[in-house]
Amino acid sequence: MKNRSNSKISSREGHAEVTGGKIWFRIDGEGDKIPLLLLHGGPGFPSYYLNPMASLGKDRPIVFFDQLGCGRSDNNTDKSLMTVDAFVEQVEQLRYALKLNEFYLYGHSWGSMLGLEYYLKYPEHIKGLILASPALSISKWINDAEALITTLPDSIQSVIKINVENGTFDSPDYENAINIYYQHFVAKRLPWDENMNSTFAKANLEIYNYMWGPSEFTATGILKDYERSDKLAEVEIPTLFICGEYDEARPATVQYFHSLIPQSKFAMIKDAAHLTMHDKPKQNNQVIEDFLFDIDENAI
Repeated sequence: MKNRSNSKISSREGHAEVTGGKIWFRIDGEGDKIPLLLLHGGPGFPSYYLNPMASLGKDRPIVFFDQLGCGRSDNNTDKSLMTVDAFVEQVEQLRYALKLNEFYLYGHSWGSMLGLEYYLKYPEHIKGLILASPALSISKWINDAEALITTLPDSIQSVIKINVENGTFDSPDYENAINIYYQHFVAKRLPWDENMNSTFAKANLEIYNYMWGPSEFTATGILKDYERSDKLAEVEIPTLFICGEYDEARPATVQYFHSLIPQSKFAMIKDAAHLTMHDKPKQNNQVIEDFLFDIDENAI
């Protein structure tokens, strides 16, 4: 059998060269188990909010990085690099730079799209896949968002409807409606901590608006027609789906994705919204730790 063991992955912080510039990365933990590489959401929102997952480093190296254009990575205004394919290549270039010959891949929200696409193109190094609060079918995502909006006060529903119809996405009323949606379905635990504040302060809204749109529930960017649930049957490695009880990636939809991968597992984090690692960090990490431990123990 070919030796696929990793070189020593030591805790450190640095930058890696990718097409278009340099991306920031940090490796936490020096346990001897297989590393876990984290893909943050957005697109354009950096990885600060994933910091509660650093405690997983007691067993294995945890690799954080900010995708090109946001956070601590180089800025990017080149729209030719604001594509799914370009971000997939960033992941591969980082993997190569860090000499990750075998690793687990975690993708949250937009990162779940990126994680699936990376697996479909470069499956040979991935030991297991974690798709957290996934957005793998935008038609289902928008249908779920519309259903969630109906649970908000009538006045908020009206504001959203009027401003979407008029395209007035910079309206203060629309921005207020976004905040209320966030408090219900994105991050329930208030007040936000330093990780959350840094994520939003160092986001690249040009990337977010170009690729996604003006809000979580209004998709107008290049990802608006993204549909890949038909590819889930091609996933041949152990896979874990995670979502929050009040997630904008609704549990019923995530369970549907789970049903399409024979080797997959599903976990719902109670009393959490989209950012399960923020709302319920201990529960979120325990689910991931258990999943990875099972694969580690059953490895041949």
